[in-house]
Amino acid sequence: MKSDIRVCADWEREHDRPVYTLTDTCPDCGAEAVNSAPAPFSPEDSYGEYRRSLKRRRRE
Repeated sequence: MKSDIRVCADWEREHDRPVYTLTDTCPDCGAEAVNSAPAPFSPEDSYGEYRRSLKRRRRE
C-alpha cells in the first residue's frame, strides 16, 4: 500500500521543520515531495542485499 502523505525532499535545507503535503511538489518551495513512510521490513527480504550495498556505495 502506497502512502499518500509526502514530505519535501529539501526540507533540511529550505525549511526549519518538515513540510508535509499530499501533492507531488512542496507547496512552500516547489521542490519534489517524496514518500514519507519507511520501506516495509520483512525477514525474507529478497532485495535486502542489493539495497544495503547501494546504501554503502552512497555513503562513500
